Amino acid sequence: MNILVVDDEDLARDRLVRIVERLNGRQGGLEVIGQASNGLEAVRQCQSLLPDIVLLDIRMPGMDGLEAARHIAQMETPPAVIFCTAFEEHAIAAFDAQAVGYLLKPVREHDLEDALARASRANRAQLAALAEGDGQSGQRSHISARTRRGIELVSVEEIRYFQADQKYVTVRWPDGELLIDDPLRQLETEFGERFVRIHRNALVAVRFLESLERDGQGHYRVHLRGIDDTLDVSRRHVAGLRRFIQSL
Repeated sequence: MNILVVDDEDLARDRLVRIVERLNGRQGGLEVIGQASNGLEAVRQCQSLLPDIVLLDIRMPGMDGLEAARHIAQMETPPAVIFCTAFEEHAIAAFDAQAVGYLLKPVREHDLEDALARASRANRAQLAALAEGDGQSGQRSHISARTRRGIELVSVEEIRYFQADQKYVTVRWPDGELLIDDPLRQLETEFGERFVRIHRNALVAVRFLESLERDGQGHYRVHLRGIDDTLDVSRRHVAGLRRFIQSL
């Protein structure tokens, strides 16, 4: 099994690598093929190295392990994930029945050996439960989608708008767009303070709001910095959006 080790602490990564090497010396078939120090790097290495298993820290600066696991799970053939965490045992106990691999730090050799033997792939419900147990909001730093090029990641800080069209939502940023299947209402709940609704089918980024204009037919459209697109504003949202822009 090819293994990717992910932790923001050098000593923690070194410890896991040494344990894997000792296990390989006893039973064979195990190899650490890469290391990463944060979630974003982990997602990218998963796409390029195609590991069988990821030993994934949860608490990391930037993109944490939970978000990285959500993106990794979208791969066509995702690796199994074993979380390495300092969570208290009661936060993990409710998760045990779901058979998601986890290790409590400091990682012990026999625990890793057992986890490797029963490693499983986490689904969305399990990841959400783990985030809830950690007391985290679950707000992502990146949006991801599986395309013909693999998993594409877009920083939420660069997104100008989300726009729903039938069963998909378009994610627009200056360099392009992606289609995702997250419901618009779910995105509004997750990123409520950073995006404002202008239409039943659209959320726009607060930090990129530039102007609200009315055309000759009385229709309102909003302009966003960094892109040429303009978006329709529904009548019910015009007054609130105007007040919001004036408050910026």
